[in-house]
Amino acid sequence: MNARNLDLSQFDEIRPYRDDEARPVLRRLVEDPEMSRVVAHFLLPGAASKLERPLAWLVRQFVRFEFRKAHNIRGVQEVIARYLEKAVNRTSCGLTISGLDTLPRDRACLFVSNHRDIAMDPALAILAMFKEGHETSRIAIGDNLLSKQFATDIMKLNKCFVVKRSSGSRREKLAAATTLSQYIHHSIVNENEHVWIAQRAGRAKDGLDRTNPALAAMFAMAKPKEQPFADFWRELHIVPLSISYEWDPCDRYKARELYITEHQDEYQKEAHEDLGSIGKGVVGKKGHIHAAFGTPIEKDFNDVSALADEIDRQIIGNYVLHPTNLIAYQMIYGVAPALPVGYPAKPWHPDEHQEIREQFEQRMAAIDERWRDKAIQAYANPVVSRLAFEQ
Repeated sequence: MNARNLDLSQFDEIRPYRDDEARPVLRRLVEDPEMSRVVAHFLLPGAASKLERPLAWLVRQFVRFEFRKAHNIRGVQEVIARYLEKAVNRTSCGLTISGLDTLPRDRACLFVSNHRDIAMDPALAILAMFKEGHETSRIAIGDNLLSKQFATDIMKLNKCFVVKRSSGSRREKLAAATTLSQYIHHSIVNENEHVWIAQRAGRAKDGLDRTNPALAAMFAMAKPKEQPFADFWRELHIVPLSISYEWDPCDRYKARELYITEHQDEYQKEAHEDLGSIGKGVVGKKGHIHAAFGTPIEKDFNDVSALADEIDRQIIGNYVLHPTNLIAYQMIYGVAPALPVGYPAKPWHPDEHQEIREQFEQRMAAIDERWRDKAIQAYANPVVSRLAFEQ
């Protein structure tokens, strides 16, 4: 797909903001009263309702001051990266990174990631790339996250582009998927911009990381008819990415959704529920976090299922297990396998993690008994996946 023959205006509805749009959007954000109210409630949930107007004013002044020197997207991300790192330090035992230092710096990659947290997964990928001196990636996000204008502005200022999931007819869905495919290809091949995308729509609420083969098929919608699939996928420099959390801040909410979905026809999300999940994921306790970047997929994969299997092999194989995963597995299956935990990897010795075991049992006991087993299984499933792939 030659950039000269491509109508770039077709991407206007989904693309991130450009450098020249950063300042006008920042001004709009500062003046958005809803953004100020939401941030005030986020920072001081107890006092915000009583002091809404003065707190909202302070938020506006704070945002205006912090971004006063941000004149392009890189400037915006530098400010956000500082606060993201503070959030990670406050809510975790630290972020460790593997594999990123071995990736080539002279070409863009398509990072296909497992998906546990709506905002933190791509945010941590960006933070990892910042820390290792790489250019950050564009991020694919569902249009379900754009229910508020200020949320749209914040995300598009952070190089997010839109995956249209609410398209109506079959023809509209096909057109949206084709545009998305072309935009991803254009970003990587013509603009040399990294891209991050989840391995399937929605979070893996059950802890099972599996790539939807339809994702690989979507990538290939931009492929010229005469080009072999394997050559096209190599052109995208696909790199699987595994992000793991010792503790999932949204574990009880995911388990509840799984339970309701199993016992009813459909789970009905509340208005702006996804934005609420973003907040819980940012401020919730995470323990140790690890981001494991795989190796570029270079082999000949001529069908979507084979490519999806290779992505799964790397995501599951590189996934860093935590004591919480082995403890959950032992609670369900009676005995935990001798798999390494943590990074750097250490042998699993159950007697060395008694304090974490007690914390885990207390955390699970606080979850509604109707969906408690769902939460425990979600922690155990990364172990189940690893055992299945090692057989």
